[in-house]
Amino acid sequence: MDDFDGEEEATTFVVDDVSNVIKESIENTIGGNAYQHNKVNQWTSNVVEQCLNQLTKLGRPFKYIVTAVIMQKNGAGLHTASSCYWDNATDGSCTLRWENKSMYCIVSVFGLAI
Repeated sequence: MDDFDGEEEATTFVVDDVSNVIKESIENTIGGNAYQHNKVNQWTSNVVEQCLNQLTKLGRPFKYIVTAVIMQKNGAGLHTASSCYWDNATDGSCTLRWENKSMYCIVSVFGLAI
């Protein structure tokens, strides 16, 4: 029975695992830094690259799509939407909003089974 559970987890999109990867990537890249306009491009690239690297190290049979948005906390609104046509049994997504005193970072990961 345990072997089956391990095999099942290896082929399904586990939101908790992905959420942890996202959180670690953001913390490693941005950490306690204050919002700096001239660093946002580098931060978003680093967050996305770290997420992809860590997700592929999980060794699961997925293609990943990762997006990141960093926004200064200044009272402005941000509305986003996404839609996917996929297999709910194998594919999945995870979106995480992280914030500190000066900015928000919103990362979405889509996992598509190979």
